[in-house]
Parts: sequence; structure tokens; C-alpha cells
Amino acid sequence: MVLFRRKRLLPTFSCCVILLLLTPSQGDSNSSDNSEQSYKIAQPLELTPKLSMQLKLHAFLLWSSVGFLMPIGVLLIRVSSNVRSAKSIKVLFYCHVASQIVAVVLATAGAVLSISNFENAFNNTHQRIGLALYGFIWLQPLIGFLRPDRGVKMRSAWYLTHWLLGISICVVGVANVYIGLHTYQERTGRSARLWTVLLTVEVAAMAFVYLFQDRWNYVVRQEEAALVDEQSEGSMYPANDHKEIVVVP
Repeated sequence: MVLFRRKRLLPTFSCCVILLLLTPSQGDSNSSDNSEQSYKIAQPLELTPKLSMQLKLHAFLLWSSVGFLMPIGVLLIRVSSNVRSAKSIKVLFYCHVASQIVAVVLATAGAVLSISNFENAFNNTHQRIGLALYGFIWLQPLIGFLRPDRGVKMRSAWYLTHWLLGISICVVGVANVYIGLHTYQERTGRSARLWTVLLTVEVAAMAFVYLFQDRWNYVVRQEEAALVDEQSEGSMYPANDHKEIVVVP
């Protein structure tokens, strides 16, 4: 019972953490307003070759983590729910786990890079969302390893929590990549339109595959049902093994 209550409180606790990270306190309202005003009027960031390389590496690490590997992991586990072969299900599951572990490692590397080399005043949306994502990215694999066995009463609550948190991380992570590209363009004066278009194409393709899986499964079930009907009709009218001789006058 205590474990069940903890599982129910997890989504509420997650929402509270996000609100605390994104909403400044009243005591710091004046300082945050001043910092945001100074951020808005800041001169374009002068990129040195080292800083430019660090920004590109940070963007690549976070895109490959929350923008690619985590959505791929979601697609893999979604496909496994419609596979009948036990061996295929096992392979897809381990691919899902591997992709998520690599995604967490890459996100951790991106976090270390940003904390050690960039300004971390957390006075803008990109940094605050990134901080919240780092916490939930590290929390998600912990929830995954605490998976109850099939048939246990807590299995459905665990599945819902794990699924909602994973989808939320993917959606918010991709959104933060867009925000990061916009921030990069705003601070450096360099165009990020090409990368924005490529990211949009990738997200659209993954969303199409995610939504198309249910429709494809429906089509497969309809074909199987039609095949069963044909076989049942054939059994009602058995074929005649004797050849008919047609006499041509």
C-alpha cells in the first residue's frame, strides 16, 4: 500500500518540480526581472573557435539524447507490444534499454559540458527546462529498473507512470532543442534555419511512424480476418478432385 501511494505521488511531485524550476520566487522577482532585461539587451555573443565547438557539441549531445535516441526507444517498445515472437520481443526490449542508457549517458555529458563551460544563471526558459529535463532523464531509468513483475497489482500503475514520463521527456526535450536553436540564433546572430528544418522533418517522421503503427496493426488484423473467412468458406465447399471432361463438338 505504501508503494502504491508513492507511485501515485510521483507524477504530482514531478509537476511540482517543473513549476518550481520554471517559476521564479517572489523574493527574487526584482532581481530576475533585471537579469531578464539585461539578457534581452545583451550584445550578440562573440564566438571563439573553442566556444563555438562547445556549443555545437552541447547541441549534438542533447539532440542525439532527447531528440533521437529516446524517441527511438519509445518506438521500439511500442513495436514490441504488437510482436508475437518471444525472441523478437526480447530483442526489441534490449534495444530499447540500450538506446535509453546511451541517451542518459549523452544527456549527462551535455549537462556536464554546459555546467562547466557556459553561463548558468538559469534566467531563461532554455536553461530552466534543461535543468528539469536533466533531473527527469536520470529519474526515468531508475523507474524502469524498478519494474514490477507481470501479474503484480502495481504493474499497471508503474507502466502508466513510466510511459507518461518517457513521452513527456521526449516532447519537452524536442521543444527545448527548438528553444535552444532559437537562443543560439538570437545570441550569436547566426542562422539556425537549416537545423530547425531538419529537426522538424525528423520529428514529423517519428510522429508519423508512432501514429501509423496502430493503423498498420488494424490493416494486418483485417487481412488475417479475411484470410480466415476464405478458409472457412473453402471448407464448406470442398474441391472436386475429379477433372471434368469437356466435349467439343
